[in-house]
Order: sequence, then C-alpha cells, then structure tokens
Amino acid sequence: MVDKEKKTVDFEKLKQTVKIGVRMQDNVIDATPYFLEDNKKQALGERRVGLGVMGLADLLIYCEKEYGSPEGNELVDQVFEAIATTAYKESVELAKEKGSFPFLTGKSEEETNRLREAFINTGYMKQLPEDVRESILETGIRNSHLLTVAPTGSTGTMVGVSTGLEPYFSFTYYRSGRLGKFIEVKADIVEEYLNANLEADADNLPNWFVTAMNLAPEAHADVQCVIQRWIDSSISKTVNAPKGYSVEQVEQVYERLYRGGAKGGTVYVDGSRDSQVLTLKAEENKMETSEQLEFKQPVVLVDTIQDLRSTSVTIGSELGNTCPVCRKGQVMEIGGCNTCDNCNAQLKCGL
Repeated sequence: MVDKEKKTVDFEKLKQTVKIGVRMQDNVIDATPYFLEDNKKQALGERRVGLGVMGLADLLIYCEKEYGSPEGNELVDQVFEAIATTAYKESVELAKEKGSFPFLTGKSEEETNRLREAFINTGYMKQLPEDVRESILETGIRNSHLLTVAPTGSTGTMVGVSTGLEPYFSFTYYRSGRLGKFIEVKADIVEEYLNANLEADADNLPNWFVTAMNLAPEAHADVQCVIQRWIDSSISKTVNAPKGYSVEQVEQVYERLYRGGAKGGTVYVDGSRDSQVLTLKAEENKMETSEQLEFKQPVVLVDTIQDLRSTSVTIGSELGNTCPVCRKGQVMEIGGCNTCDNCNAQLKCGL
C-alpha cells in the first residue's frame, strides 16, 4: 500500500483493497456452514465481519515515519480513517444490492427507521462522516460491524512483515532448523533497506526503524488509541513495558488506554513471568526501577538467541550446550531427544 519511491501511502490502492475485502468477507458469511442454529441466526442476522491490517510498522518505515511519534500517529490516523470510511461506504452499497443486515430491519417501515436512527447515533457511528450516516439512514447497511485489528502472528511471519499493528520486537532474530543450528536472520525490510543503501550501517539504522522495546509504554498505548477511533470492534495490541515497571505505572497505562477510548488492552512487563517467548538479554536488563530506563536505545535480541559476543557459554541444541530456551539447563539426551534438564524443552530429536 506504499509508493516506495515517493515514500507515501497509495490511498487509492488501499481503498480499492478495502472494498474488495468487505465484499469478500460478506460473501464468507453466506458460504460458511453453520452447525448450530443459534450461531447461524446470529451470524446471518448481524452479518458482522472484521477487516483488519498487518504490516503497519512496515508501512511507516517505507514512509520514513517513526512508529509512535506525532508524525507517525498522524499518518496512522489518515490510513485508518480511509479504511473505516471506505469500508462503511462499501457496506452501504452492498445494502443497496442485497439488503441491510436483518437485525436492522424492523417489522414495519417505522420500526426500521427507528432502528437505523439508533444505529447511526451510537458512539462509534457519531464520528463517521455525515454523508455515511445519512446514507445508512436512507438505505441501511449490510454489516453491523466491519473492522478489527487481529494479531496476524502466523500470517505476518509467513509473508515476512510486521504482525497486526505491532512494531517489530527486533529486526534481528535467530531461528533453528532441523539440525538444531541457530541461524541469524534479519527482517526482510532491513535486508531490503541495506541492499538499497549500501552505505547504511546495519547496527545504526535510521530512527524510523523502531522496535517494541525502544518505545515508552505510553507511546504504545497512544498508537492503539489513535487506531481505535476508527475501529468498531476490538484491537489486539500489546503494550510492552520494561523490567522494573511498577504496578502503579501499569495502572497508569490502563487508565491512559481507557481515557483514549481503547476497548481493551494488554500490558506486558518484561521479565514478569518465569518463562517468556521474547526477553531482552540479561546483561541489558538489570535495572530495578523504571526511573533508570532510557527509551530509544538499541535493543538487541531475545530469548532463543545465541549471544556470541559476551559469553563463552555455548548456547544451542547439542549435547552439553546451555539450553537456548531457559538459559539455565544443560542439554542432555533424554528419551532419544536432546532435551533441557531444567525446562524439559525438546530441542533436537533423532526421529
């Protein structure tokens, strides 16, 4: 959705894609086999769909806007306004062709008008453009809800873009293959940038290459609230907070989300669980209180990463290595598999 030469969003392409997406998802409602009558009645009655996004962080990088910055949030606001207004206009067009969703249709014309009046005066609908609201009042709308932001973890990873609306957790990560070896991988967008800018330094990328732990938790929350303004359903978003973040500070983030209009929120404090998928390396995460934190610092990587520079310990999946998952146990042969004797992670099997 970006013109990479001009470093701008291709809004016409975006709007056309939204139109197709709305129609496709509306068709899915009719194509779905419903095994319970109550489910069928509800699905066909409200015709709720959830068009979402992934790769938002990539879009901002291509436009050279910093995720969480005022300029970045302004562009995000424009993008989601375009998505929302286009989706609602297309759903109105669908209603003209195929009829409004049944729960918005009363037994009489008077009742139908009353239902439509109530619908366009809900909190979310009041902020949509007046022409959209008026058209719903005149012809109805095909779908009760149209938008959401799902996490898209699997699909985003599969096609090599940032997931959902999240920034990248890191631009460098390590993956293990069938042989259990750890291979350093850079995010596709970084490789693309380095190939296009041969003088660029991979360890000193421009400021618009933002990672999740570079951002203050408040910046995470603000991006979600900017987007929520244009999303009629819920949003999947994690507010990443650094180790040492207090209960009171977490409370303040939730209050910020609430005041900003978010329908829900997740705050995850780094190191708050005994085991987590992604963590900062221990030597970079020793602060006791958040007052010591400096945001905007480069974040290296993370659980399951092999730290070759600062330790003589061999972290890997071979016998005798230190476990890459918990960093505590030793890899032993247990039941035919190379297994951690501390967390029992099976790292390599002979099958």
